[in-house]
Amino acid sequence: GDCDFVTDIAGRLPSALIAELMGIPRADGERLYELTELMHTTDDSVASPEQRGMAVFEMLTYAQQVAERKRADPGDDIASALAQAEVDGDRLTDGELQWFFLLLVNAGGDTTRNLLAAGLQALFDHPGERARLAADPDALVPTAVEEMLRFTTPVVHFRRTVMHPVTMRGKELAAGDKVMVFYGSANRDEDVFVEPDRFDVGRNPNPHMAFGGGGPHLCLGMHVARIELQSMLREIVTRLPDIAPAGPVVPMASNFIAGIHSMPVTFSA
Repeated sequence: GDCDFVTDIAGRLPSALIAELMGIPRADGERLYELTELMHTTDDSVASPEQRGMAVFEMLTYAQQVAERKRADPGDDIASALAQAEVDGDRLTDGELQWFFLLLVNAGGDTTRNLLAAGLQALFDHPGERARLAADPDALVPTAVEEMLRFTTPVVHFRRTVMHPVTMRGKELAAGDKVMVFYGSANRDEDVFVEPDRFDVGRNPNPHMAFGGGGPHLCLGMHVARIELQSMLREIVTRLPDIAPAGPVVPMASNFIAGIHSMPVTFSA
């Protein structure tokens, strides 16, 4: 009848799925989830810089142990595929395996968890759109997920380096300049979206930038993320139709991830 939506529902889904895909115990997946939150916080009362560094170290150490196990006893999972992969006689080094593992865990956990929590908050804040979604989930769950991705935008920014001189909207950029992409701003671009500040669970088309804008940096896990998000959103609106806030929402202290740390909710048991 009540729980913390972030830790008990939104966070457990990607933790379990990442563990299954990587071929590691589910309990380990939940520990990795805890480490990602420590890595991304900018609140020293939650984790000091030293603690954040230790979280990175713990995950890299765990990744090395997984790689060694998968080399010795491979299975049908992504970690085994990475440990065994060979291209033109070359394999990933230990360091490359460790950092790629960390990237997969971070990208596959935080974003999905934060989108689900922020998306539910958007439904709380827009009861008309919530009722519309609940009345026809078969038709609206896919577009609702895309609108949640646009409207809440889990990743705040990425930074890129200019490779050659270019002019962008009258601004001259030189090779080596740094460019910051703010995804939330792009997803509210009035040149692209009609009424960009309006939450519309049926918005179509919806060319949001939550997974990147294409090219080599397009999100590797976007198809898995969409499956997770659509599946969970359908369960929420059909199995917990009266879910409601049960206390103050605590946001994550992070300048990289837009998310919710804690979200108490209540519903019919």
